[in-house]
This record gives sequence, C-alpha cells and structure tokens, in this order.
Amino acid sequence: MSHPLIDAVEAPHLKSDPPEFRVGDTVDVHTRIIEGEKERTQVFNGVVIARRGHGFNASFTVRRIVANQGVERTFLVHSPRVLKVESKRHGKVRRAKLYYLRDRVGKSRRLREKRRVPTKASTPAPVPEPVAVAEVAGEPV
Repeated sequence: MSHPLIDAVEAPHLKSDPPEFRVGDTVDVHTRIIEGEKERTQVFNGVVIARRGHGFNASFTVRRIVANQGVERTFLVHSPRVLKVESKRHGKVRRAKLYYLRDRVGKSRRLREKRRVPTKASTPAPVPEPVAVAEVAGEPV
C-alpha cells in the first residue's frame, strides 16, 4: 500500500493510456535512443517473461534470442523513453513468471498461441435502417 502523498507526486508522470499486454505475449518495444545530438527509435522484440510492481514503478522484462544467446531487457512501463509496446502474439501460459524459458533450447522455447474470441465491443453494431419522417410522426406515407 502506498502513501497518498507519494501517489499525488507520481500521478502527473503516469502514462494516460499504459500499454496492455500480459506475460507470455510477444511484443515489440519501441524505445527512444539518444546518441549525442541525434535521437532515434529502436525496436526490441521478444517474449514478456515477467511483470512486476504497480503504479509508477511497474516494469516488465522482455527476452529474445540473438545469435543463439539469450538477451533480457527490463523496461519501465511509464518511462518516457518507452514510446509504445505493440503486442504481436498472445502466448498461452499458466505462470506469472516465465523464468523457465531461460533453460529451454530450440522449439521447446516457443509458447503456444492463445486463441482470442472477438468480443462484442470489437464487432460493429448493426446500423438501423433509416425511417421516413412521416412514419415516425404516425402519418401514413
């Protein structure tokens, strides 16, 4: 439980729409990199193996394989350097932390994809047919 004064100080620094993703998702994390006078965006893609914390201190760890070597990087959810997090695949997992993936090699390292059923909010609502003004008023057309 956090103190109300700390929450008040942290509130302006929180992102208004934090990215939505879960542990097991394959994500692309777009980060802002500053090199001298230049600024560029770098994409780090991998599997989210852990999320921790809440509020301003929330962070997540992404793991990927580069040249048969595992690379993990931890990002702060509300960091101004994290521009966006795009979820590419949704992995089917039963654990909160996927540290066991560190020991896996080859195909066993992959996660099954979770099948998502489209919700009613994502399907467009049927548009009612236009009604003549005279019919609404009760007069015959």
